[in-house]
Amino acid sequence: MPTGKSRGAVNYSARRRGSAVASAIRGDITTRSFPYVVGTVLAAGFVVFMAMQAVPYGHDRLNPPVVREPPWASAETRALARRACFDCHSNETEWPGHARVAPMSWLVQRDVTAGRAVLNFSEWQRPQEEAGDAAEAVLQGEMPMRLYTVMHAHARLTEAERWALATGLARTMGANGRPYPDSN
Repeated sequence: MPTGKSRGAVNYSARRRGSAVASAIRGDITTRSFPYVVGTVLAAGFVVFMAMQAVPYGHDRLNPPVVREPPWASAETRALARRACFDCHSNETEWPGHARVAPMSWLVQRDVTAGRAVLNFSEWQRPQEEAGDAAEAVLQGEMPMRLYTVMHAHARLTEAERWALATGLARTMGANGRPYPDSN
């Protein structure tokens, strides 16, 4: 068993080092250690957040030119699609403020890139993978995505608007669910 003298030497050296581990061993954690830990975690979080801003993905926010739109079944269908679909499924994306700050910019860029790849109302001259499924996705509430409508109130559709958009998209896509052929 250590003598009181050697025990005092351990305590003295632990105090001198100012080690939080040594303080924990002694059992005298002070309130000074909590603010230090919180401050350190916040500082580290800030450094990581700032480093994330340097990652180049999600900073483009480009809108390529509109090449060709579909022959819309009606002006109402186009207006509803513009409101609920165009931010992800066209080259007319309105980039929100949170699309400028990582990691949200990464998520927005990913959604827009994926949306344009499967259905792009601004490039109707190319094959559209999901054109035939658009009306069904709207009717089933899959589109617009719930997370999108939480962040963009203008994209929320009433049941009547959802029905009108789905019906209009079905007419726009044609009977076989594919874009109408070029009429020129």
